[in-house]
Amino acid sequence: MVAMARKNRVKNCHQCHQTAPVLYRIKAEEMGQWIFICPQCWPHISDNNPHYTYGGTWKANKKG
Repeated sequence: MVAMARKNRVKNCHQCHQTAPVLYRIKAEEMGQWIFICPQCWPHISDNNPHYTYGGTWKANKKG
């Protein structure tokens, strides 16, 4: 069995613009687009935000 090489997956946080190994896909505005937010920025955007919607977790080291 041959192991497949993994791609170097990189995304930046929409808020702080830093790369992160885990990002949360969210909507923060009523008619907003999906954005990716790092765990450090997430509380500032999600807390007390009536338009906050969670859409999944993105991981740089995806298995498979």
